[in-house]
Amino acid sequence: MGGLRRYLELQARARTGLSGGLLVWALLGAVFAILTFAFVLVSVFIWLARHYGSLTAALVLAGLFLLLAIIALICCIGIRRRNVERAQQALAARRTPMWLDPRLVAPAMQVSRSLGWGKVATLLAIGVVAAGVGAAWFGRPKADDADAQDHDEAQDSGGWFSRAA
Repeated sequence: MGGLRRYLELQARARTGLSGGLLVWALLGAVFAILTFAFVLVSVFIWLARHYGSLTAALVLAGLFLLLAIIALICCIGIRRRNVERAQQALAARRTPMWLDPRLVAPAMQVSRSLGWGKVATLLAIGVVAAGVGAAWFGRPKADDADAQDHDEAQDSGGWFSRAA
């Protein structure tokens, strides 16, 4: 078990280059960058306060940060939409029937020739029946789950009073 963990650790390190030392130095770099940014902000505030007054300096910096927050929000919305579109495209690509995949048709034909069509048809029928039984068995909600679901739907729709009105 330890050998597998070590193998996976080495694989991750080879792909990402991460190590304990790298994380420590990255954390220190982030802390120093934040401190530098804070000193720059204080310096800009002092410079603006000398030239325009402290209230104007505070409003200018607040406006700048508001603008940056709005830009970040717009970027987040755009990235989210792009991720949703990519996921929907990937789901749409997976909806194609598996038996129409050309990579699977050739091996399936070879297996059917070696076994004979009668045996393949029997195995296919057993698979369809098993899939139907599995869908019926695992697809139906349990009695407690069905009652809870009916209760949740009644609360979501406003109860039976809203249906009668």
